[in-house]
Amino acid sequence: MKKNTSGPRFKALLEAANITTTGFAEFLDTAPQNVHNWYTRGVPAHCMEEVARKLSVSSDWLKTGEGSKDAQHLRLLDESGNTFDAQTIRGVYTVIEPVDVELPLYKEAVTTPGSNKTHVIEDPKQSIRLPRSHLDSLEINHADAICAFMSGNSMGEKIEDGSTLAIDRGLTQIIDGEIYAIEHDGMLRIKYLHRLPGNSLRLRSHNRAEYPDEIFRAAQIEEQNIRVLGWVFWWSTLNKRRPAVPFL
Repeated sequence: MKKNTSGPRFKALLEAANITTTGFAEFLDTAPQNVHNWYTRGVPAHCMEEVARKLSVSSDWLKTGEGSKDAQHLRLLDESGNTFDAQTIRGVYTVIEPVDVELPLYKEAVTTPGSNKTHVIEDPKQSIRLPRSHLDSLEINHADAICAFMSGNSMGEKIEDGSTLAIDRGLTQIIDGEIYAIEHDGMLRIKYLHRLPGNSLRLRSHNRAEYPDEIFRAAQIEEQNIRVLGWVFWWSTLNKRRPAVPFL
């Protein structure tokens, strides 16, 4: 059986948290002298789990100094589902496993002030949060995910103008009929893509009545700097109007 050498570690934890022996004793409903004695004698076996839990450390580490100091079981869920590491005595709560993932927002912007030429770049002032579960369920690397806004009605009734899009940059291989974000000579476009013979590419809009198919040969793809940014795996659509409530 491993020796209980918890005294110095227990004392250091209280000092680091600026907790007096009297204050900790009140929290445990015991005498201050008992707590003070633990500095030299060590935390009693029958109190070890409770003391470790209240100080958010592993009871094994507190007792022997071996293993991980962190107490993995001391993780609490809040109402939104975020996972917290809780130090009960100090009232310190740190999010260690957030439910949401913060994704960078990309947009089309002019290359230089006054220029008509654009490119697709990250907007450092904005980001979008998505549930981590959305990405994990599709096996998307969080670092590969970005967001953008839909501009125009070419994908109307499927993805409305102004919708927020999430894009997986890890999937740029074209799967026929899937929706992709592309950069077309500096312009951000959202289209169904289809591969055609001769390394040609068809861009298709959902709103085909107003936006006929576009076909680009391999040479045109290179000339017009068409590149696939990634697969569109999520989008939001806000209703255009709030319905009127009758009989009020």
